Amino acid sequence: MQRFIQLLCLGVASIGLTSCGLVPSGSNNPDANARASLEQLEQRLNQLEQELEALRSPDSKTPAGPLRSLTLRIGTEDDRLRMYWADGQTSNLICSQEGKGVWACG
Repeated sequence: MQRFIQLLCLGVASIGLTSCGLVPSGSNNPDANARASLEQLEQRLNQLEQELEALRSPDSKTPAGPLRSLTLRIGTEDDRLRMYWADGQTSNLICSQEGKGVWACG
């Protein structure tokens, strides 16, 4: 989110500098340059919004709804964290020992 805000501010600043004549442009028509810059900024903003929405959407592998219970199995052939969902589905995360008494699952 912070990167999104930074890019938005950078785009707005570049449009402002272009329209003030501080940034050289390839055309003699400042209005056309400002419109082109604004269109580029809008395209980039739309792209960032789509990326942000993709990050917000739930992972298709994760069932929707609350968890019913968890089971952690370590020290076996198939070390895992199993999640039991309220809708009856299960998900497994493979676990590995990262140090003495420290396990990582995911």
